[in-house]
Amino acid sequence: MFGLDADMIFRIPALLIALTVHEYAHARAAVALGDPTPRIMGRLTLNPVVHLDPIGLLMLWLFRFGWAKPVQINPSYFKDYRQGMVLVALAGPASNMALALITAFAIGILAKLQLLSGDWVKVLWMLYSYNIILAVFNLLPIPPLDGSKVFANLLPGRQGAIFEQMEQYGSFILIALVCVGVIGAILNPLVRRLDFIINAIVMTIL
Repeated sequence: MFGLDADMIFRIPALLIALTVHEYAHARAAVALGDPTPRIMGRLTLNPVVHLDPIGLLMLWLFRFGWAKPVQINPSYFKDYRQGMVLVALAGPASNMALALITAFAIGILAKLQLLSGDWVKVLWMLYSYNIILAVFNLLPIPPLDGSKVFANLLPGRQGAIFEQMEQYGSFILIALVCVGVIGAILNPLVRRLDFIINAIVMTIL
């Protein structure tokens, strides 16, 4: 699915949609909880241009490891700091799970109608795959991923603050874990499990 091959062109729309929805969900959740920062910064939009980091997109496109432009928030606006941080962090992965489920339903319906043919179908399959991968990957409790923000705010105050300080080294730790294969070893079985659950839901309903 990743790397240099004939299907690279079909990854572009799939990646743009998956990453944009993810970052938009963070922005929408923050605004809904009272923080106007994403709106002020122009991030409350489904325009992919404002959410993408070109280098991060290229890395994800080619090497399965990349990033989008983080949504800036000001948690001081939240009525409950910890709850707000958890909800905003979970919004991104949750949006990818929802989009993966919607895409799976679309694929299932098209298959029943015998319309699942043509190169454009590759975009749907890749959109489904990217959304599952992004959902699971971002839930890992490793800074600066969304899961680390959830984990930090579920810890008692002092321990949570100490864990948050790790974020300055998080990117280096994450890259190292990717390079030695630890992330892949954790991610792959979780991705397969989520894929199984989504397909079971779709098959049950359709």
